Amino acid sequence: MTDTDAATAHAETVAPLRDAATVVLARDADGGIEVFLQRRVKQMAFAGGMTVFPGGGVDPRDADADLAWTGPDAAWWAQQLGTTEELAQALVCAAVRETFEECGVLLASRPDGSFADPATLRDERRRLVDKTISFAEFLRAHDLTLRADLLRPLAHWITPKNEKRRYDTRFFLAAMPEGQIADDATSEADVARWAGAADALAAWSDGKHFLLPPTWSQLTEVARFDTVDELLAAERTIEAIEPEVSAGHGLSGLSFSGSDAYMATLADQPIPDITL
Repeated sequence: MTDTDAATAHAETVAPLRDAATVVLARDADGGIEVFLQRRVKQMAFAGGMTVFPGGGVDPRDADADLAWTGPDAAWWAQQLGTTEELAQALVCAAVRETFEECGVLLASRPDGSFADPATLRDERRRLVDKTISFAEFLRAHDLTLRADLLRPLAHWITPKNEKRRYDTRFFLAAMPEGQIADDATSEADVARWAGAADALAAWSDGKHFLLPPTWSQLTEVARFDTVDELLAAERTIEAIEPEVSAGHGLSGLSFSGSDAYMATLADQPIPDITL
């Protein structure tokens, strides 16, 4: 086999990337910032059994521009996220939609700026989950405005090339809206709760739950701050992180910015048999 043939064969085995959005919901608490975390059911094809933030793949309909929008426009988000305006809008919509679908928190408001009561929108939430309706259709039907001003860009992670399912994921920050409640009404998680960012990292160190590198990295970033206002106000340059892989070594063969600290703790963990 020639070098060209080998390169072609390798390229054919690399799974295509799917765009995705993940949201780190944060709130102030005694002792530091709390974030909303979910432990995915083990049967999930991606990151089964892992502790994660709410999020998921972009629906092509998330790019529908016919919706009310408050906050930085698609051009601003495109610059921050390093992508096209169309995809930037889809990512922001996916972030808001997935947060509503997975934990019932809705980052959208009425014309007067007040938040709708997500508890009155349970049927619509189910219809979004089963893709009966698009997010833009949902917003239009209820005269709701997507609140892009409540989101901040946080990070950009790409699944390593050795995985069967690969995601090109943008992470967003959002302060928990006052008066709303994050719940566990999703079939994708068997545990969902608020936890201090530092506490979640300590629990990882103690082997009480398992964090993949992107989740560990975002918790590490959040734990640097004392209040949500400080966390949201921090300026960040978003650069894509795609861990390099040493074949045959699993998680312990990953290399990325900050991986030395992650690996130091990983060495003490019983590494689960996972499909990322």
